[in-house]
Amino acid sequence: MTTDADALIYTDAVMKDAINRVRDKYNLPYGWLNEDFKNTNSYTEKLRGVSVPYRTVSNILHIRTIAAEYLIAMKAMSGRQYKFDLSDIVGVLWEHDKRGNPISRATVDKAVCELYEEQPLPVVSMQLLNDVFGNKDYERIYTGAREKEKRAKEILLDFEQDNPNVLTGDNIDSVLEQARRKRK
Repeated sequence: MTTDADALIYTDAVMKDAINRVRDKYNLPYGWLNEDFKNTNSYTEKLRGVSVPYRTVSNILHIRTIAAEYLIAMKAMSGRQYKFDLSDIVGVLWEHDKRGNPISRATVDKAVCELYEEQPLPVVSMQLLNDVFGNKDYERIYTGAREKEKRAKEILLDFEQDNPNVLTGDNIDSVLEQARRKRK
């Protein structure tokens, strides 16, 4: 339902080599196992408490999962407009709705509060959640979010090419907004 799997990897180079072999064997994209998520706003130690055991492999690899509402909360807290966080939110909600197991706004809000307490979600995430829960036009919202994310990524790649080493996690949203205004 999303484009990667977030992971906390406590291991040596041997495990990372194994991860890369899995990527190659199954033709997965680079970064399919995303350890970098722990450097985003979405990471919190509370994720350990809401995750549940899924499978253990060779008594070494412990795979845990989280419920969809926590994944939505994580993607909403991150709210990266240049990745697929926002469209992933819609995709997860849409899939659950199609399966006859819709996720309510109250369930998502509870997950956000549980993981992030009083920390507010980014405005772009709040707008998306209001839109999707307001009218449930999943296909339109998903397509629109995905297109915006693709354009944002292109804008940032162009900016980075023209201004190497300027983008940081702290300035990326303002750079994106300024670049969008210039293009209009």
